[in-house]
Amino acid sequence: MTRARYDAMVANGALEEDEPIELLDGLLIVREPEGGRHAVIVGRVRRALEAAFGQGCYVREDKPFALDDMSEPEPDVVVVRGPDSRYIDQHPSKQLLVVEVAQSSLNRDRTFKARLYARAGVADYWIVNLVDEVLEVYRRPVKSPSRRSGWKYGSVKLLKRGASVTPLAAPRAKIRVADLLP
Repeated sequence: MTRARYDAMVANGALEEDEPIELLDGLLIVREPEGGRHAVIVGRVRRALEAAFGQGCYVREDKPFALDDMSEPEPDVVVVRGPDSRYIDQHPSKQLLVVEVAQSSLNRDRTFKARLYARAGVADYWIVNLVDEVLEVYRRPVKSPSRRSGWKYGSVKLLKRGASVTPLAAPRAKIRVADLLP
């Protein structure tokens, strides 16, 4: 299914706006239910990124963005250039940072979503891994003939609680990994 057809289905009421699905690589995928732990960490991530990016950026929580013609994911947090009024009539298509908070969705976020984000050129993709309590930082999307989708990240770093991270699009910011974990 294309993103245009998916958006038309939402606009015509065939799919409700708050239905727990997202369009990924032409497939309608059921989104994982959100537990209390997950919800709290998503809020922490959003607040930390709002402080790091400051004015001029819009930090969206659980909102869709136009990844490509076949995908409209709804990551836990995405940072785009603001103001929010720019996106009243359309979803953003260029992101500065994408963050997934993962427990039951960890495998999907590391594999399927990481390949989609790399293929679309997402330069900075983070997974707040609630299973191992680390931040996984994915950077440098590269073409990979050995991967099913043909793309992967050339740099993957696991950052523990005592580390700090700087978003690529906010080079003066420093975020403590501990502030993003339970």
